[in-house]
Amino acid sequence: MKSSEHELILPPVEEENICLPLSEAIEIAKKYPNVNGSILIEGIELAERHGFGSLILHSSISELKKIIDMGIPLIVILPGIHDTIQHASIISGYDDGEKTIIHYIPQQYKEDQFQIGVIPEKKFDSLWDEDRRLMIILAPLDILSEIKIGDKKLEKSNRLCFVSEQLNIQRKSDEAIQSLKKAIEIDNKNSTAFALLGGILNEQNSSECVKYYEKSIAINARCYLAYRGLGNYYLKNKQYDKAEQYYTRAIEINPTRFGPIYKNRGLARLEQKKTIETKQDFENYLKYTPNAKDKQSVLQALREL
Repeated sequence: MKSSEHELILPPVEEENICLPLSEAIEIAKKYPNVNGSILIEGIELAERHGFGSLILHSSISELKKIIDMGIPLIVILPGIHDTIQHASIISGYDDGEKTIIHYIPQQYKEDQFQIGVIPEKKFDSLWDEDRRLMIILAPLDILSEIKIGDKKLEKSNRLCFVSEQLNIQRKSDEAIQSLKKAIEIDNKNSTAFALLGGILNEQNSSECVKYYEKSIAINARCYLAYRGLGNYYLKNKQYDKAEQYYTRAIEINPTRFGPIYKNRGLARLEQKKTIETKQDFENYLKYTPNAKDKQSVLQALREL
């Protein structure tokens, strides 16, 4: 691919050129030994302690391009793959001629490992839309003040969503719930806040989760997390037809986002004696979750179907 005039050239991630203190980041990570992935609010607060400002906005492709053209790489929240439900990706450019969005790849992977350097713009926007086009900007304060996009009044609502995730991981669920309710007070169209609140209540086996998931879907009909959450709730409560319905809707939105959803839908279908469909789901679970810890038990279940 030819170099784009709208592409920022970023360095590989190595200790000598990382822009924030690596030792601090390592110490922060030690606080979350059982967490797979980053705690984004910790990274944002670390940047702020070292003189950067931050914005967490719901945005658009056109606004993303404006930020790139200001010379600022940005972070977007995208669907995950295999057994990761979502991930943060750094966007370093775009190519209007090729109609692509350019992902920053911090280091070269082995040849047999999957990576994405560019993604078609329409595909990127569809994926980004699943979590309501969330964008994180970290930049020096003087540059940040020049950014004239989005509704910055709602930025606090988005930030509280990240704070709530941190609090919930720290087992401070009551504080996390209050954080999300405050986020909703600020922005009653924040579908992410409703979905996260539904998730915490679902963990507590509260039927109140249903109304928050449904509100999230009413705002964003492509909210994968809300459909999956409803599937989980109904599976736990042995309403297998409803569980299957909501898992199916999530899979229709994105069939490769989260491999374990196929196992859950397979369990719901197994209880309904849908043998052929159950087998297909278990096979897809193994296909989309290649490192599944329960691979052998699922293979055994397939042999017995």
